[in-house]
Amino acid sequence: MQPGKRESLKSTGSDLDRKYWVALALYGVLAALAWFTVGEGTVLVHGKPVELRLLPLIIIGGMALRTVLARHAEKIRRSGNGDGS
Repeated sequence: MQPGKRESLKSTGSDLDRKYWVALALYGVLAALAWFTVGEGTVLVHGKPVELRLLPLIIIGGMALRTVLARHAEKIRRSGNGDGS
């Protein structure tokens, strides 16, 4: 692979910020679709009733949290303030 092509495959900081906001917006859309699509009802979790609609929202929220943490980790890596230890 040529050196010029390698550099074009790397994302810039502004490109990553754009992808981050698009990902969060899509998580919001997915959560809204799950909320309106999943029927009402309850499920027993450890003996306590939990609304069925909350289960997909918890999973989507976990993915969104992982995205936020990955963005913060990338910002720390790009800042170069760490000494590597």
